[in-house]
Amino acid sequence: MNLTIIKSVRTNNFKDNDIMQKITEMWKEASSLLNNKDEVTYGLYYDYESNYKGDYSLGVAIEGSYNESSINIPNSNKYQIFKVDTSDENGIFNTWKEIWNCEEKGTLERAYSFDFEKYYPNGEIEIHIATK
Repeated sequence: MNLTIIKSVRTNNFKDNDIMQKITEMWKEASSLLNNKDEVTYGLYYDYESNYKGDYSLGVAIEGSYNESSINIPNSNKYQIFKVDTSDENGIFNTWKEIWNCEEKGTLERAYSFDFEKYYPNGEIEIHIATK
């Protein structure tokens, strides 16, 4: 799968006091550049320093190779998919907490290659976590 990154930030879940502001601004800027609202949009997590407690890059992306900021995600990657409860305003954050809890309990072995939130035009959201 080829994804083109529209906007991206470098951050840390636990050490970056400006994380929410960075992510909100990134999505706001990217949304103004996205023309097709009927297209699947991705929140792509990549370039991990270590695990979920380390630094990482987060980008807003769309499918296709449009410029030099395209990333090819190998089709051989295996993913565990988590569906987000979109009726809960904290659904995405709560799903990430569930993912981190699974990892802490040893029921999820993450690869830390490419993870992504997949935003469908109908409002559904899935989080795809690369596994070993």
